[in-house]
Amino acid sequence: MATYEDLPPSMIKRLAKELKNLDKSLPKGISVGINDDDFSVSEADIEVPAVTANENNVSRMKQLLSRDFRRPPLKGRSPDQESIGSETKRSSVSSGSRSHNRKEFLSRFVDSQTLTARLEDWFELISENSGQKKSAFDVPFELIELQKFDYALEGVSFQQLVRMPSAVYASTSDAVEATAYLAIEDFLHASVKGLWEAFWSQDDPMPFSVACLYNENLKFYQAEKAIGNGKLGGLCATGVLLNNPRHPHGKWDHILELALLRPDIGSVAAGSDRQLSLSVLGEALFYAIRMLLSRSLSRLNFSESPNCAYVLLVDSQHGGVVKVEGDVDKLEFDVNNVYNCSVDWIKKHCKVTVSPVDRIWNKLGNANWGDIGALQVLFATFHCIVQYSGMPKHSIEDLAADHGPRLLTRRVARQLGDSRVNGHGLFRFQQRSVSPEIVEVPDESIKIKSEELIMKLDVGSVLWLEDSECQKGYQINDVLHNNELRYYIASPVNDPGKSLYLYVGSHPSQLEPAWEDMNLWYQVQRQTKILAIMRQKGLSSKYLPQLSASGRIVHPGQCRKPSSGGNCDHPWCGTPILVTSPVGETVVDMVNAGRFGLDEAIRCCHDCVSALSMASSADIRHGDIRPENIICVVSGGRHPYFVLVGWGHAILEDRDRPAMNLHFSSTYALQEGKLCSASDAESLVYVLYFACGGALPDLDSVEGALQWRENSWSRRLIQKKLGELSTVLKAFADYVDSLCGTPYPIDYDIWLRRLRRNIHDGDHGKQVDTSG
Repeated sequence: MATYEDLPPSMIKRLAKELKNLDKSLPKGISVGINDDDFSVSEADIEVPAVTANENNVSRMKQLLSRDFRRPPLKGRSPDQESIGSETKRSSVSSGSRSHNRKEFLSRFVDSQTLTARLEDWFELISENSGQKKSAFDVPFELIELQKFDYALEGVSFQQLVRMPSAVYASTSDAVEATAYLAIEDFLHASVKGLWEAFWSQDDPMPFSVACLYNENLKFYQAEKAIGNGKLGGLCATGVLLNNPRHPHGKWDHILELALLRPDIGSVAAGSDRQLSLSVLGEALFYAIRMLLSRSLSRLNFSESPNCAYVLLVDSQHGGVVKVEGDVDKLEFDVNNVYNCSVDWIKKHCKVTVSPVDRIWNKLGNANWGDIGALQVLFATFHCIVQYSGMPKHSIEDLAADHGPRLLTRRVARQLGDSRVNGHGLFRFQQRSVSPEIVEVPDESIKIKSEELIMKLDVGSVLWLEDSECQKGYQINDVLHNNELRYYIASPVNDPGKSLYLYVGSHPSQLEPAWEDMNLWYQVQRQTKILAIMRQKGLSSKYLPQLSASGRIVHPGQCRKPSSGGNCDHPWCGTPILVTSPVGETVVDMVNAGRFGLDEAIRCCHDCVSALSMASSADIRHGDIRPENIICVVSGGRHPYFVLVGWGHAILEDRDRPAMNLHFSSTYALQEGKLCSASDAESLVYVLYFACGGALPDLDSVEGALQWRENSWSRRLIQKKLGELSTVLKAFADYVDSLCGTPYPIDYDIWLRRLRRNIHDGDHGKQVDTSG
């Protein structure tokens, strides 16, 4: 029994101040029962002589003492443990002894290799009992749980990682190991931050931090500081911890989860017949037991049972989860035999589950947030946060429930009636069980006679053009085709070393009967109008085509057009000509030749975004972005750059309609027959997906094209494919996906800056020119 004089001075001062307000004289002979385990005080522990204080004062003093010294009860403990009554007084010595033994046990439990060696028999027995099963252990998460969690994360945007481990350059060097620890620290921070903001609060600061564990003193340090101080060789794990300024090096009972960097776990990745080795599993069990023991000594108020610990296993590509669950109160705390006691507890009172080891990072080091490997790690992290912060404001079920309505809304929006013509009269649809939705109506009256009238020039031919000022001659150097439309590379007669694109349109009289001639009209007459408007508005960029010349062909023989205007009877009279610069190789040709890689993808995205940004400043949108309409220009010794061409379908006003392409048109264009603010960027994402090796299905209907887009975006196939090459391209796709179909404009400037930072030029220090 501790007396009044045994209390700390600060406590005496606080008691005296309160008690003086109740009674003018400080009572003597107060005795307080103190539990050595948690230093809590209950009313039954307070003994006050009746002669020194009245009944009210006694009650008040009991309240004061109980309020000042009692900590909140820890969930999971029985009422008998929380009540420090007369029974607690009798058992306070034994309780304190148990706490002391537990602390001593933990202080001696420091060698993972010893524990692993003593687990050999247990591990062999479990492996033998597993028989033909792929894994000797059950999995911690059911597939249906992960699927629901995946649905809940559909709208969650995780922070893009800067430092990533790359298996391409994997080795045993210190530099690579340092990069891996930095990358894991970033990955865990992004995971916790994304989950906290999605499920708990976007406004409240995240109460967690990430640091690396140093083996020699079992303290935590930021990875950069530890590496800078020469502690790289002693780093053994990375942990997610509660923020605590009073303990900058962390406390073990504040650890949410630990991640162990083990280069050999890739050998047991999904699809492999090999199982997790005892050395890796034993180390995971060692750290899990330390975490559980520390929590049993903690004063923290756990919202969920603290008898469960998660340990992550990661390398430069893969990751898995080990879940250890058990009541450490059933562990025999023999301080002289800590490892055998721990082994007995694992055998008798512990449940160990191990997830499949799956890919988290791709070969270039980018995190695949939507893959099952990362999903397992995120789900474990979610449960760890629940243990310390309680159930989230937004449950998994609430967020996952939005998945169904989102799909239903999109399907209803795209559901087309049996014979309904869409709002702009572009297509007629029919709902059939087998046949395509677009019904082709044969019309024998349509005769395409323009084949023999369309001008076809050969290499070496010279064509003369007449504009408002003079006549200009061009020699044909090459004949090209774009979706069955022919165009040419030509050189001015007076400047043979210069290359230009030359487009020959259809004779005005041929526009009605032939759809091909309408395409020629867009390619020549309408594109001439668009480029002329760009010139008038002062749009100048090397990423936009330049109008070199336009006019009508000068046909052979004498022109007998009437004085009142019009054309003569020569089939070429009045045929429009368009000449543009520069000349380059189309993206589709680069892809077919295998010359489109990471650098080209990022530069292509940057240059096209720059072109769209410049055009949007004059309220012009492209409307027909596809691989054939993007060219790569090589100019002397300078770095190649991309130019967005094919502006014939550009949108100037609401009545204009974009081109329809089942693979590359935006979702809004296919649905509504017009563009939203993000439509051109969405088409650019499809082009990049194709150019980076993404598979394009065979499509024969608008409905099929819309279904493919819905599946690709909902399953994040496009983001995953782009993420295999570049994080910034994946982030751009995520950004575009968030704006598709909305009125919100694209923020071109911020993406130009981000893309520019990822372009690797030979001469460092020079920025990419975005103005041309």
